[in-house]
Formats: sequence, C-alpha cells, structure tokens
Amino acid sequence: MSIILNIETATKNCSVSISDKGNLLAISEINEGKFSHAEKLHTFILEVLKESGIAMKQLDAIAISKGPGSYTGLRIGVSAAKGLCYALEKPLISISTLESIARQVSLEKGALVVPMLDARRMEVYSAIFDNEYQQIRETKAEIIDENSFQDLLRSGIVYFAGDGVEKCSNLIKHDNARFLTDIYPSAKEMAMMSAQKYTVSEFEDVAYFEPFYLKDFVAGKPKKYFQ
Repeated sequence: MSIILNIETATKNCSVSISDKGNLLAISEINEGKFSHAEKLHTFILEVLKESGIAMKQLDAIAISKGPGSYTGLRIGVSAAKGLCYALEKPLISISTLESIARQVSLEKGALVVPMLDARRMEVYSAIFDNEYQQIRETKAEIIDENSFQDLLRSGIVYFAGDGVEKCSNLIKHDNARFLTDIYPSAKEMAMMSAQKYTVSEFEDVAYFEPFYLKDFVAGKPKKYFQ
C-alpha cells in the first residue's frame, strides 16, 4: 500500500487529497479566486481523512506541490506538510506544480505543452513538456509578448495550460496554438505522481526542503494611513 496525503497550495486553488497506490480516495478543494489556504487547508486535511476512513497514523507519506507559484501559498503548504512529516515520522514527497498541470493535457504524438502560472504583470512561470510529459526546457520566469514561443509554434501543435494562459492568449497568435484556461494545479493530479515517487523512494530531506519559489519574494510598499 502507499496511502498518501497530497497537498496543493501553489496557486489560488487550495486542494487536498488522499490516495492509495495512485487511486483517489477523497478530495477537498476550493478555487474561489482568492487565497484561502490559511483558513481552509487544515479543514480540508481533516475532511479527506474522514471521508476516506483513513487515520493519520495510516498515512505512508505526505506529498506537497513544490512550486513555482504563490510565495505565501507555497510557504503555508510546505509548512503544513513538513509539520505532519515530523509529527508522524513519515517521508516527504515533492511534486512539480508545472508538471502536474502538463499531465492534465492529452497530447497527440509530436505535440508539446507549456504549463504556465500567472506571475506579475505580463510575466509567467513556465516550462515545456513533450507528449510523453518529459520536461524539455527548464522552468523559468518570462515576460510574454507577441514573439513568445513562435519558434516552438512553427514546429507543431503547442498547448498552453494554466492560469497564466489568459494573459497570453491575446498576444500569442499562431494556428498551432491551443489555449486551455480551465486547467489548474490540483491534489487530484498529484495522486498518481506521488505514488510513482513513493514506489522508488524518491523522498525529500524534511529538514532542508524548501519550495521552488523561482524568484525572491518582493514585499509590496506599506500602505499609508491618515488620520
């Protein structure tokens, strides 16, 4: 058995699932357009445990979506996952947020998928995967304009998926471009990915693991209040 608690908090979708050997037993998630992880995460963990009939001590591992994504969301999710690993003495598994998006897209032979997450202004976090979901370009933050991915598009069909797509679909123009706006990272997709990593004991060092922020956190200017 490989009973795994999967936690996804890299974007506005707060998502938690329980899976066994990659099979989904229960899931609780909410994507309401705002970050509600601090309020919902622990409630969702209790909900999926109750629905699946799994006790905390029965968990074999904790899986966390490692980013890139929201700085605050990632910190909340990773802190919760590491806390559970320490308390239960269970291993930690990390899942690429962009890969979990890519694997939700059904790809024909020769097609590519570019999962992308909204960053600031016209910037996105993105990577490129082939039709076997092998990453063929590193993850990076990039500013999107009308010239973005044109070389890629000239070679064949390219799917763009994730919450960064909306800002790009008006700029990236090509007959080979396919835009999927209704795909987002979810603990549902993590189930099979975490099971595969558990099988080969691909675990993180709980003490030293950090989310893949990709960029340093930049705090906004403090607001001024007048009396």
